[in-house]
Amino acid sequence: MSDESTKAEETAQRPETNCLCGGFGPSLTRMVQAMGPSAAASEHFRRARIEMLKGIREILDHRIDSLSKGRESQGTKVTVE
Repeated sequence: MSDESTKAEETAQRPETNCLCGGFGPSLTRMVQAMGPSAAASEHFRRARIEMLKGIREILDHRIDSLSKGRESQGTKVTVE
């Protein structure tokens, strides 16, 4: 009877094996997460992404301003009575 209870416990602890990966997916996920950057490095990369986006926003704002100023000088004013 102890053999059956041991098998039941092992089955309860194992991930589902009905999927295509045969239960290897969660193990692979844990392995990839363990190889990933530390929390401090992840925070640094997150801040760097924000700074890159701010730089792109500044470039776009500058380009929009230069295009808007160019349009104002091209037109002529006509007064309508």
